Amino acid sequence: MIIDVHGHLSAPADLYAYKAGLLSHRGAHGRGKTHMSDDQLRDALYAPQPSFGNVSHMDHLDEAGIDIQIISPRPYQAMHSEQPAFLVDWFTEETNDIIHRVSQIEPRFKGMAGLPQSMDTSPEHWMKEARRTVEQLGFVGVMLNPDPCEGAAQPPSLADRFWYPVWEALCELDVPALIHSAASKPPARESYSLHFIQEETLAVDALTRSKVFDDFPDLKIIVSHGGGAIPYQRGRYFPGAVRNGRNFEDALRKLYYDSCLYTSDSIELLLKAVGTDRVLFGSEKPGTGSAKNPETGRWYDDIKLLIDDIEWLQDDQRTALFEGNARALFNL
Repeated sequence: MIIDVHGHLSAPADLYAYKAGLLSHRGAHGRGKTHMSDDQLRDALYAPQPSFGNVSHMDHLDEAGIDIQIISPRPYQAMHSEQPAFLVDWFTEETNDIIHRVSQIEPRFKGMAGLPQSMDTSPEHWMKEARRTVEQLGFVGVMLNPDPCEGAAQPPSLADRFWYPVWEALCELDVPALIHSAASKPPARESYSLHFIQEETLAVDALTRSKVFDDFPDLKIIVSHGGGAIPYQRGRYFPGAVRNGRNFEDALRKLYYDSCLYTSDSIELLLKAVGTDRVLFGSEKPGTGSAKNPETGRWYDDIKLLIDDIEWLQDDQRTALFEGNARALFNL
């Protein structure tokens, strides 16, 4: 079995028309609601999509052999920095409700909640939605944006006590968080993709230097896209860690990482850096990587084939990567 821990919602355009309406009237017309039928939600999963290589979400999963996919909101749609903050609440809750409905229509999906991470509210407020979705809707995790400011300001580091209410709630709920950046609004030197990598890198750097896992030993954190740059630049951290009486490799292994990297050698380096027991299969399929490699004819985001190309992996390690690690972490 293959369990994909990094998928995103494929929704009808009506969901994003609802978002556009909220942003246009800034709440003056009330919260409103989407009015999508089950057939519309199903069509969004089965209809070919131009942005996914003219292939449907479900066909992508079938072709890649993915049996279960954990889906969260499309990160670039999260609008965490919009104001007033209640718009973020409304859109997040509506999106999570759609994810819940989709998981009922197609049991292949499990829900991972988006959080209403406006910096005009508090982490305690954000985690009310985590509790609602996990306790009432059966979601198995949450997606956490380390930059709710979306590039417009400097948010607190994940090492900061600002985030402690998030860690407390995750431990109480016994669900993991997937670290995944969202939009980056200002026109800056970093591109959209680089913003994701930068934020994942900052997350790993902060958490490995912090006392978070001393204070929350049961905390379960997955860093998307292979952990940003840190696993591949880990040698730079070794001397400083030794001088401070620490082992940086041990610090790296307090986190988990997904395999959403688009070359086999990158995945192989991640596995060697943190161990096969700390990596979960993730493809973000369909999404950014849903284009075909002209040299091989494969989808760039067919991560299973890239893992299959790593010859030294033993059968038990492959089973852990594809299924076992996710089952244990998400209590599946």
